[in-house]
Amino acid sequence: MPGTLYITGDKAADGLLNEDGTALLIGMLLDQQVPMEWAFAGPAKLKERLGQLDANRIAAMGVEEFVAVCAEKPSIHRFPGAMGKRIHQVCTVLADEYEGQAANIWKGVDTGAELYRRLHALPGYGEEKSKIFVAILAKTQGVRPQGWREAAGKFGDDIPRSVADIDGPESLAKVREWKKAQKAAKRDKQDNAVR
Repeated sequence: MPGTLYITGDKAADGLLNEDGTALLIGMLLDQQVPMEWAFAGPAKLKERLGQLDANRIAAMGVEEFVAVCAEKPSIHRFPGAMGKRIHQVCTVLADEYEGQAANIWKGVDTGAELYRRLHALPGYGEEKSKIFVAILAKTQGVRPQGWREAAGKFGDDIPRSVADIDGPESLAKVREWKKAQKAAKRDKQDNAVR
């Protein structure tokens, strides 16, 4: 069953995210310091430029060669050099530890805690990004290991606070509204006070 994440406004780009675990993992990796739509459209741009989105083949490329692909106009991110290197690092981990398939990170995983641990071990996947990705898998991809809500923290609730809660333009607007209200209240995505 394909997933229900619809964020980019481009049917093909969203379809790729919902059918290809590597695309979804890369989209989440790119989701920082740029609009969500731009971040999650990145995997489709990469696939178009490379003719594939195969972690084994990306890992086998030279880092600078891959970064050059990421930096082609329009670039895949505001910081194509840094993010291109990070994508290459993630693909190298996928090639070395998960047979080149991001879906193997969550395939057969028994607990949310183990899923979180595997994600958090990836380059660029800090605490919040890992929790959000656990929520994305559960809420949009049908991957719900025992204890996933606890592993996702606040992102496992029903408040529209992150990309995990987006399945179309209406829910995207709700997430944006909620984030705006949080910013006005000087609170972050996890309801913590910010200065």
